[in-house]
Amino acid sequence: MRLENKAALITGGTSGIGEATAVLFAKEGAKVAITGRNEKRGEAVAERILSDGGEAIFIRADVRKAEECRHAVEETLRAFHRLDILFNNAGVFFPRTIVDCTEEEWDLQMDVNLKGTFLMSKAALPSMIEQRCGVIIHNGSGWGIAGGDAAVAYCASKGGVVLLTKAMAIDHGRQGIRVNCICPGDVDTPMLPEDARIRGLKWEDYLEGCADRPMGRIGTADEIAKAVLFLASDDSSFMTGAALVVDGGGLAD
Repeated sequence: MRLENKAALITGGTSGIGEATAVLFAKEGAKVAITGRNEKRGEAVAERILSDGGEAIFIRADVRKAEECRHAVEETLRAFHRLDILFNNAGVFFPRTIVDCTEEEWDLQMDVNLKGTFLMSKAALPSMIEQRCGVIIHNGSGWGIAGGDAAVAYCASKGGVVLLTKAMAIDHGRQGIRVNCICPGDVDTPMLPEDARIRGLKWEDYLEGCADRPMGRIGTADEIAKAVLFLASDDSSFMTGAALVVDGGGLAD
């Protein structure tokens, strides 16, 4: 098992990529703490891991709030006595151009996607620095590298995540901490149907557009989770400051 005796904290772990990663990490031997704002879903994910023989806890936390990020880290350390892996996965998305995007929608995407990544990393780093080892993985996006249509605040926030990754890698590499980000393309998660609805597209038409890439399909949460596992494990021991694109060839096309 690639994560045996490791403790991981995953934000936005109640569904989609976060849930898939939590389940996979547990199967690979990690003790897993997941955060989110939906207690019912969070407890269900933790129970799923426990029923499969793993170790997991759910911590209700809003990554926009520094005190709740600190609390999540403290509870993880209390439960598992260490923190080896942080996956900053929590994110929100509204399909808007800069003309259509409200100030509230802009602030929410910046606060969750970028500020939340900053706050949770800030809370987690002291214990990792003290133990002289750790891995931090941010959930970026292909649209944080190349941009996309009607997604101005999302693209800006994810572009910030990509460069935050590189800056943190420079600052903390000599402290034994690796920092990378995963940059998924379109993935089959609850976010996609909502995007299609807001854009006024039929689901079939929306999927056809998403599949317009070399591999001819969208990704699955499990596929992204496997890439996150690679970055979390010693398989990527000489990687830091990298933006790993997992998008079925979307950026290559």
